[in-house]
Amino acid sequence: MADYLTTAPVIRTGSLEEAREAVARVYLPHRLEGRRDELDMRLNAVTDRFLTLGYLTYQAEAELHMPPTETCYHINLNTVGQTWADRSDDSLAHTTAQRGGTVLTPDEHTTVRWSADAEQLILKVPRASLESHLSDLLGRPVAEVVDFEFQLDLSRGPGQSLLRAVEFLATELDRPGGIADSPMARSQLESYVLTQLLLAGRHQFSDALAGHGDRSRLGRLAPVVRYIEDNADTDLTPELLARVGCVSVRTLHAAFQDRVGESPMAFVRRVRLGKVRAELLRSDPERTRVTDVATRWGFFHQSRFAQQYRAQFHELPSITLAR
Repeated sequence: MADYLTTAPVIRTGSLEEAREAVARVYLPHRLEGRRDELDMRLNAVTDRFLTLGYLTYQAEAELHMPPTETCYHINLNTVGQTWADRSDDSLAHTTAQRGGTVLTPDEHTTVRWSADAEQLILKVPRASLESHLSDLLGRPVAEVVDFEFQLDLSRGPGQSLLRAVEFLATELDRPGGIADSPMARSQLESYVLTQLLLAGRHQFSDALAGHGDRSRLGRLAPVVRYIEDNADTDLTPELLARVGCVSVRTLHAAFQDRVGESPMAFVRRVRLGKVRAELLRSDPERTRVTDVATRWGFFHQSRFAQQYRAQFHELPSITLAR
């Protein structure tokens, strides 16, 4: 048993009820089934503003039935033993030690069966953290669930790098004088972990991250979109954007509907909300007011802004700032 995060124990128990309650407290509510007379469950975990990292083993065959995570992504990395899992979109996954993992998404039910010797390192990443990080990598706002394929390949390439980075993070958090005592280094390593996760998992943004999702699909809108992203804090109007694109306002509207699926000003609002979110995540909650950030990005009606922000990111801006 390779016990990680021993300096951050949560529980060690033979009780099925205590095991379920502890995992629910750290990760998410679920139903746990297993043999009560064989269980030797151990959970260690560390949480900060960007993610939770935990080590979990039951040392007995166990089955977990989990609802959609809603506000987080859960990444289960097998370090010992194996698991068999299925997801409500009919995806199946069989993970083995050091070679496989799974991603639990905000909108899918998941069932996972553990072998008696299975051990996992488990990441819990808030949607705000992962989607904002993805937005920074892409250079444009992300306002939808990252639809990961269920299984991660940890045997090679970015998947292997992800596993090694998470193992290194867990080891350093345990080491006296390690990365836990250096917030800046810890933040950089966690950022690297998120990048490797986005590169290791296959999803709708993978091609763009790999450099294959260029702006050619935007056609004549490419300079307009670039202008919006570079000047989101200025006064943008359909007339101005039409001049940037050298088209009429009517043609601009038609092109946005065809290529982007929304009006030019709806796209502007989505970009600005993404800028607000990125700034809130970077800001000190003790020194920052949501109102000031919102106003800086062109949102002057605070109640309407809060409604739009919640509709796009599924949480209030004050919650994002508090993270």
